[in-house]
Amino acid sequence: MSEPNAAATGTIALGDGLEVNRLGFGAMRITGEGVWGEPPDADLAKAVLRRAVELGVNLIDTADSYGPEVSERLIGEALHPYPDELVIATKAGLTRSGPGQWHRAGDPERIKQCVDGSLERLKRDRIDLYQLHAEDPEVPLEDSLGAFAELREAGKVRLIGVCNLDTAQLERARAVVPDVVSVQNQYNLTYRDSEDVLDRCEADGLAFIPWFPLATGDLASADSPLIAIAREHDAAPGQVALAWLLARSPAMLPIPGTGSVEHLEENVAAAALELSDDEAEALERAVA
Repeated sequence: MSEPNAAATGTIALGDGLEVNRLGFGAMRITGEGVWGEPPDADLAKAVLRRAVELGVNLIDTADSYGPEVSERLIGEALHPYPDELVIATKAGLTRSGPGQWHRAGDPERIKQCVDGSLERLKRDRIDLYQLHAEDPEVPLEDSLGAFAELREAGKVRLIGVCNLDTAQLERARAVVPDVVSVQNQYNLTYRDSEDVLDRCEADGLAFIPWFPLATGDLASADSPLIAIAREHDAAPGQVALAWLLARSPAMLPIPGTGSVEHLEENVAAAALELSDDEAEALERAVA
């Protein structure tokens, strides 16, 4: 059996000709419990990162709030010097007070300070894709995105993305940064509140990066169509969920994360899994 490779998904463009394979890696889960502190096994976390690159993953997504700072540092330690084709995406706009605790922090001056820490930990001169993690209700979205535009002008950022926005917020963001290249929202087989955002991304040539992509909800029960389809393909339910995402839209760029090499290889193998029209329709009916 051939080794799985993320290149089986094809590629997607991020802005000015930067192309990545359409299956990335989310580096949130290489930290401690509650996305807080060090991982139980730092060597394993680094092995997962290196294996992802070996399997053709050329987009790794992280954030300064993962750990905080732990995920970025491990990426720098494991992968620097980086392969030319590897794109590192990170984020600013959230702070942490403990395991599982997340707080909005969109102050422009803070964002300008955060990028320097990310550059140092990632051992980079410029962030490939810098994303606003979420809108801060205490700070106008336009002000937060204005800081991102200034960072790009200063040469510290190449491309700009946004996260956790609805279509109205996305339009406000694009009024400040017209060439936003990506939107990262929660989206999976059973949670599709961002359907309109995905459609807008597809229409306008933006990448849509679904977080929590492996969730299957009640479809993981023994008698569901998801389980039947997984058995038919000799696949795991999560692989079917990923294959469905990839088939849903050419704008889709899933970033499943894990702290396990075995689970990583399983996820990447989903790149070659093709669902029939009947199977996709069965999944749609089950969710409806």
